[in-house]
Amino acid sequence: MSADIRLIVGLGNPGPEYSATRHNAGFWFIEALAAQFKATLSPDAKYFGTTTRLPPPYAETRLLMPMTFMNRSGQSVGAMASFFKITPEQILVVHDELDLPPGVAKFKQGGGHGGHNGLKDIARALGNNVNFHRLRIGIGHPGHSSQVTGYVLGKAPSDQQRLIEDAVHEALRAVEIAMQQGWVPAKQYLHSFKAGQ
Repeated sequence: MSADIRLIVGLGNPGPEYSATRHNAGFWFIEALAAQFKATLSPDAKYFGTTTRLPPPYAETRLLMPMTFMNRSGQSVGAMASFFKITPEQILVVHDELDLPPGVAKFKQGGGHGGHNGLKDIARALGNNVNFHRLRIGIGHPGHSSQVTGYVLGKAPSDQQRLIEDAVHEALRAVEIAMQQGWVPAKQYLHSFKAGQ
């Protein structure tokens, strides 16, 4: 049974100064997914973001990049979910993940925000419901919590960037598998992948 995904949200920060930073891995994924389906992303002030719909047979699925800055992502997600009556269980949020190394991406449903301000704000906007799906794109960890802000807002060195892009590429296929066959085969596919092997 196919996964019921009506909204795929990629997290990041707007503006050219952030476009190549690790914290924008969610934006990279949405841009790649839109390109794969030849769907055109365009700004929509009503949803505080840039958005599009996938073509048939996935026309019920919308893509969204909040343009509110990371810690206000919920404003954008909440507006779209409310308007289209999308439940948390029908949402997939794509974000950078400190706890996974570059080259690894994993699905997860529910759980805490792990200090990720975008996830925290989305949960708040959805009525403190954390039961949305996540696609975690590994960016690695700088080693100490005091270094996290500079790390996520910095650019990855080219070898790490390649690994992250490889994981994004595999995650695109995994999301398509989810929409066609369901979460179990999608997880089996993605969780067996490790870039550089």
